[in-house]
Amino acid sequence: MSDRCDVLVVGGGIHGVGVAQAAAAAGHSVILVEQRALAAGTSSRSSKLIHGGLRYLERGSLGLVRECLRERTIMLSVAPELVRLEQFYLPLYADGRRYQWQLLTGLSLYALLTGFGPGSGFARLKPGAADLPDGLLQDGLRAIFRYQDARTDDRALTRAVMASAMELGARLLMPAELMSAQLGTDGVHARCRMAGNETEIHCKALVNAAGPWATTVMARVMPALPAMQVDLIQGTHLIFRDWRVQRNYYLENPRDGRGIFVLPWSDSTLVGTTETRFEGDPAAVRPKPAERRYLLSVVRHYFPDTAPRDLSAATGFAGLRVLPSGSGHAFHRSRETLLETDRRRNPRVLSIFGGKLTAWRATAEKVLARIAGSLPERSPLADTSRLRLDPVDESWPGD
Repeated sequence: MSDRCDVLVVGGGIHGVGVAQAAAAAGHSVILVEQRALAAGTSSRSSKLIHGGLRYLERGSLGLVRECLRERTIMLSVAPELVRLEQFYLPLYADGRRYQWQLLTGLSLYALLTGFGPGSGFARLKPGAADLPDGLLQDGLRAIFRYQDARTDDRALTRAVMASAMELGARLLMPAELMSAQLGTDGVHARCRMAGNETEIHCKALVNAAGPWATTVMARVMPALPAMQVDLIQGTHLIFRDWRVQRNYYLENPRDGRGIFVLPWSDSTLVGTTETRFEGDPAAVRPKPAERRYLLSVVRHYFPDTAPRDLSAATGFAGLRVLPSGSGHAFHRSRETLLETDRRRNPRVLSIFGGKLTAWRATAEKVLARIAGSLPERSPLADTSRLRLDPVDESWPGD
């Protein structure tokens, strides 16, 4: 059995479905191959935020923040049932690592990069003036900054984008696995396995959007591609079932200065995240005891009278970021998305390393621009910046 398409996408996370949507919107024939389920990996294990990345301003990543804030505005417009703007609270303490002028400067720049549009407003509140019913630590509290960012259900967003891609003509093979890919002068000859049967797919360009499995996919391409030097960085979140905060908090871990989110989630509280080097099978990633204790210590510090005293009622999940290899703590590494191709002109294979949930659509547009020279001319069908995204049932796509 054989098939043909313009673009073959490997990986059904947010970046894979985003590329499928972008390519289909540009009029191309698209097949997406996913070995387990949509958003089965990192795309269901995030902090559930569509945000600009306020902390990235500290390292001067203005371009990344500007891009993410632009994408946040687009998502609020095209996916109003999936992405919602909410208030966030950032407390400042006397023994903290940041000063009021730094936060005022950062939030002002955040508003400027938003274009002073929806979500750009912020305020500095006196401790006694903020309506915070969650028992936030008062000792040493100098001010509370209130700003706006957006939240989503990452798995639901991924399903909605894939549904949009399929409405534009993209096809989904799932569960299916890429077994091999042979580079040719006119594209890629891929071999996939689905339901015990093998299918050959000839495509003009193969997009490797397998997330933590991206290097595994690269190893199945022949002739062999240069190995990409990346690290897998584990991020753990805890869910406290018997404790629910009423506000969204962005807190500074007093031990190392890392930003930690404490957010209401359904009838529970979501706390995250960590950054721990991971080695092994990405499918085996699990919260580590040290990470669980680390996050518990943060909530116990900031909510001393209301937070759980132990981890007995806490569940959790862990996902993997793909970051460039390097020394030092992962917290300080670049979050720019890396797009690696087999050749500069008319690439046949493009691999996505890293990426942010917020910028999935922008990343997909960049991918399409990079492989455009390998694709035939087609008539565009839609503009993804204007294409409505609607929720789909959790059982979709069904058998």
